[in-house]
Amino acid sequence: MNLKNANKKLIIKYLSAITLSFISPSVFGQIFSTAQNPLSVKWNYISSGGFKIIYPEELEKEAQRMANTLPYIYTRIGLGLRQQKTSIPLLLQNRGTFANGFVQLGPKKSEFYATPPQFFDSQDWLNNLAVHELRHIAQFDKLTGTQAHPFPELVYFAYFGAGIPTWFFEGDAVVNETALTYSGRGRQPNWIMPYRASILEGKKFSYSKAYFGSNKDVTPGYYQTGYLMVADMKEKYGQFISDSLLGDIRKRPVRPYPFSKSLKKYTGENTRQYFLATQNKLAEAWKKQEEKSTTERYESLNKKSALATNYFLPVRLNKNQILALKESKTDARYFVIINEDKSEQKLFGIGYQEQSWFSLKNNLLVWDEIRYDPRYKQRSYSVICSYNLKTKKFNKLSSKSRLFSPSLSEDGKKIIAVKVELNNHFNLVEMDAASGKILKTYPNPENEILQTPSFDKTGNKIAYIGVTEKGKTLWLMDGDQKSALISNSRQQLSRPVFINDKVVFNAHFNGIDNIYGIDLSSKKITALSASKYGAFNPTETEDGKIIFNDYQINGYEIAETSITEKPAGENNFIDFSAAAEKQENVGNVFDKIPDSTYQSKRYHQALNLFSIHSIIPVIDNEYVFGLELQSNNLLNTMDFYSGAKYHRDLKRFEYTADISYKALYPVLSVLYRNRPKRTFYRAKNAVQQGDWREHYIKLNASLPLSFNARNENYAFTLNAATSFTQRYMSENMPTNFIRELKFPMEYNFTFNHSVRTTERDIAPKWAQVLRLTYDHQPFDKNLGGEILALESFLYFPGLAKNHSFLASFNYQKASGVNQYATEIATVYGYNNILAKSKLQNSLLFNYRFPFAFPDWELGPLAYVRNFRAGLFCHYENIGKGTTFNDPKTYGVELNTSVNILRYQPVVDLGARLVFVNQIYNQNPILEFSFNYSF
Repeated sequence: MNLKNANKKLIIKYLSAITLSFISPSVFGQIFSTAQNPLSVKWNYISSGGFKIIYPEELEKEAQRMANTLPYIYTRIGLGLRQQKTSIPLLLQNRGTFANGFVQLGPKKSEFYATPPQFFDSQDWLNNLAVHELRHIAQFDKLTGTQAHPFPELVYFAYFGAGIPTWFFEGDAVVNETALTYSGRGRQPNWIMPYRASILEGKKFSYSKAYFGSNKDVTPGYYQTGYLMVADMKEKYGQFISDSLLGDIRKRPVRPYPFSKSLKKYTGENTRQYFLATQNKLAEAWKKQEEKSTTERYESLNKKSALATNYFLPVRLNKNQILALKESKTDARYFVIINEDKSEQKLFGIGYQEQSWFSLKNNLLVWDEIRYDPRYKQRSYSVICSYNLKTKKFNKLSSKSRLFSPSLSEDGKKIIAVKVELNNHFNLVEMDAASGKILKTYPNPENEILQTPSFDKTGNKIAYIGVTEKGKTLWLMDGDQKSALISNSRQQLSRPVFINDKVVFNAHFNGIDNIYGIDLSSKKITALSASKYGAFNPTETEDGKIIFNDYQINGYEIAETSITEKPAGENNFIDFSAAAEKQENVGNVFDKIPDSTYQSKRYHQALNLFSIHSIIPVIDNEYVFGLELQSNNLLNTMDFYSGAKYHRDLKRFEYTADISYKALYPVLSVLYRNRPKRTFYRAKNAVQQGDWREHYIKLNASLPLSFNARNENYAFTLNAATSFTQRYMSENMPTNFIRELKFPMEYNFTFNHSVRTTERDIAPKWAQVLRLTYDHQPFDKNLGGEILALESFLYFPGLAKNHSFLASFNYQKASGVNQYATEIATVYGYNNILAKSKLQNSLLFNYRFPFAFPDWELGPLAYVRNFRAGLFCHYENIGKGTTFNDPKTYGVELNTSVNILRYQPVVDLGARLVFVNQIYNQNPILEFSFNYSF
């Protein structure tokens, strides 16, 4: 257990973690990373114009480029917020295989994950991150100032989280990235496609639902919502409206709903009113676009769902069956076969993918998925897996690889894939589909970012996408010769495939993502689909048609059409950032970047273990409170906390220090407490009060390991700890008062296995948790005793989807000073029931299920996401005078997940009615719970 979690402190940091960590094209939805790199990574750094760029030595070239880029573009990025200088460390990460970027406080830093996704904007990846994340840096600086203060970062964290909605921070940054470049997500039709589809289908959203999402429907997302609202603000109120809003909030921070009130000051509307007005404006604009666009309706080949559901990358197995990757609000991603009558057959689940991807040829199915390093979670791999539909055999074709978008040749014997090196060099590699051996590497001297390659039917030609700051290029490789079919386009070109004499691909020439073909001889481009909202992922069928994804209101559906060529059409896309682009008047901020060479120096991990950033208030309970100094270093390898607390009931101070070193394979921790203590004891026929102080030191070593393969997750944790306590300044203590507690030993082993879950799951469909604990006193003759505990938690599917049944049997054997200790899970209501015997075992049965997803907006007070219920029946000391007819407690529980006062954290409110076995003469117990997550 983490030292900080062990203390169970209610501190400001926990109230703000989601809101102040800004993720760019986040794929995991993570807040920010606290994971480590392997100790073998060698780090360098470059100082340039306020940026301290820290990077693995393999990224020297990219670091030099960023050293030239970041100071140059920051003045333009910060102009609208009147910020021209900054000071911040920025880490380039290269060991992972997913795309991400963020800015955080506590400590203040930014991180760019250098490995790009296989589908993103039409510009260089690190530039893409820079133009977005530097706007977040400017936002921080606007609110906090660039001058050094006495460790305020986590206080600012809490202030931001409580005062400013995430949609504004992200929307402002997306408007900025779009207005300052020729790319940007604001110019991508597919990025706002879900919102457009909902509006044109007559489905509008409440402010809370658009902001916080839904457990049943596709919603716009706070990035998209924020972009559209901020773009409208800039159009109506000018280039500096964001500056005015943040400046007003900084001047008047202590008030309820500060952002909404500042927004009303400058626009006359609060956040909800402004959202609804913007939504009405969008509806009018998109209806005009619809009237100008020629579209077709396609019959859906999959069964309709009332929930958000996607059928990715459909391909025909035969004239009666379709294979696709399915995911929904109720199911994690898995391969499914869809029959002619739209009935479905589930094949198997797969692991996390950077983007949805698979290839099928000659009954062989290949796909890529992310696998994590067991210990160092900053390191991950993208491996290629295969499955033979005839033999039903799985095969992992690569290990510890960085391979993406595998595509099979027509005979299923070769694979073409993208390989990304640690120095961010990209190559196409040809592999043997049976062994995974790399047969050929295609040179890429310009080092374009390569995406989504595919073979033609002969296996001699390859089509793929290359990306640079100039745009996207559709390449044709024929042997060792390559030619550009489309050059340096700002179209969202993706997933080219060969069909007849054409290369067929996705683009948005008419302002809507559709399927297009380019003739290899004439290079004429024609449209092959005319979807109303978006068509993607075409595959040729045996009868000369194409089967593809047709986007509808609930997600990606499956459609099929004859290959009929149409004009590419006129671009009717509505660029909502046009006014902001005109205000900035920059063109592309990445034009004319300097090309200097900066001195790079070694970044020594051992000399950078401390990064003190905050002094924060801490509250343990209503009697204990104080201040704490916090340090977390930039590489997440060491945490240090030190503080002083006042015990109001004892009228004395406690002094604390915690340190945790996480760079090695085991995590090593030391905890120190100098604290006051008080006890009451009986002597001389009276209750006596005794006081003392004590030095308490605890040493802990933990080895957390976890693995993932397809949709299965495994975790093992080994933990060993000991402590030493020395008591002094005793007052009114008995003569037998023990003054030293010498090195009690604690051991713990935990095993966890689970399958992937979805947002509607209360618990994994299948999971097993086993925990073994042993504590004893081998070095202290005065304190004999031990405790052995075994816990088991077994999760099973319930009677309906997303229902969960938990069976938990737990056993402990305790003696000596530990005889009354509790190391196992107990029955509900345990602390409110007078015990009749020592705890030896417990048997717990819980059945939980969701039953409503209302998406209720209760004004500004709450947004109700779901309701869940549960039944439980718990036994204690089974077999020790207790039978299955005599549960100790049983009852019902009701929970709901809500967003309170329009804040981002999801609050879980619960009530539990516990009935107690009549032998205890105990009235029913009503318990309430309050938890939150981000």
